[in-house]
Amino acid sequence: MDYLRPVEFGLFVTPATAALDNCFALADLADGKIEFLGIQDHPYQKDFVDTFTLIGALLDRTEEVRVFPDVANLPLRPPAVMAQAAATLDLLSEGRFELGLGAGAVWPAIAAMGGPERTPGEAAGALKDAVEVIRLMWSGERSVRFAGEHYRLDGVHPGPRPAHDIGIWLGVGGPKLLRYLGGHADGWAPSNSFFPPPALPERQEAIDDGARDAGRDPASIRRLYNIFGSIDDAPSDEMFHGTVDQWTDWLTGLVVDTGMDTFVFGAEDDDYEQCRRFVEEVAPAVRQRVAEVRASR
Repeated sequence: MDYLRPVEFGLFVTPATAALDNCFALADLADGKIEFLGIQDHPYQKDFVDTFTLIGALLDRTEEVRVFPDVANLPLRPPAVMAQAAATLDLLSEGRFELGLGAGAVWPAIAAMGGPERTPGEAAGALKDAVEVIRLMWSGERSVRFAGEHYRLDGVHPGPRPAHDIGIWLGVGGPKLLRYLGGHADGWAPSNSFFPPPALPERQEAIDDGARDAGRDPASIRRLYNIFGSIDDAPSDEMFHGTVDQWTDWLTGLVVDTGMDTFVFGAEDDDYEQCRRFVEEVAPAVRQRVAEVRASR
C-alpha cells in the first residue's frame, strides 16, 4: 500500500521550560533540511510553556520549516478561539502553520485545570464538532452558525482567514473516528507508542473507507507517524532502535508497504545529536531509497 505521496520528515519537540534553548536549536537544525516541527501540547504540565506561544516564537526565527501542535489539546482550547490563533500564526508565518488536533487525554489533569472530563463517546463527538467549527471560522463567510452537541456558533463573524489551506490532522485511533477522518480531515497523526507498525494497515483501511464514502481520494490524506526511538551505532532487534541503515529500511517499508508518508522523530530528552542524525543521515537516505523503490515498480 503506497499512496505515492511525497515523503516528508519532522522533529517532535517538548516545550520544556528548562530546555527552551534546545527547542530553538532543534528549530535551527530543521529549517531548510526537513519539513516539520511538531510541538506536544499538554497545558496541565507545570514544567511546559504554552505550545501555541512557543510555536509563534519558532515560526518567527525560521524561514521554511512548518510547525504544528502535535496534537492540540481540544478540551482546554475552545475551537473557535483556536481557529483564530491558528489563522493568525499562519498569516504571520506566510503559510507555515498546520493544525494537529486531539480529542484529549489525561482527563483528571484536564478537569483540574477547569476543562471538561469527557467519556470516550463525548470526546469523539466534541472532536467532530470542533473540526466543523474550525472550518467555519476559516470560511471567510460574513456570518456562520453551528449547533453542535459540544460547541456552538451563533451568528459569529468569522476570521481572519489563514494564509493557506491549513491541514487538520487528527490524532485518533478508533474505527469510527478514523472513518470520520477519511471523510472530513486532512491527515492522520498516530504515534508508534500507541500504534506500532502491525496496527497501521487496519486503521489505514478505515480511513480509506471513510474517504471513498465521502467521494474523496484516499491519497489526498496525509499519513503522519510520530516515531520515538534511538539511532545507534550497533544493529538492534528492536524496531526504532538501531543503525541508520536499519532506520532506512524500516521507514522505507512503512512508506511503500504500509502507506505512511511523514515521519516525526522524537528522541529521549529531545537529544540534539540524535535529532541531528535523523535530519542529516536518516531522512536523506529514506528519501533516496523510497525514490529507488518507486522507480523500480
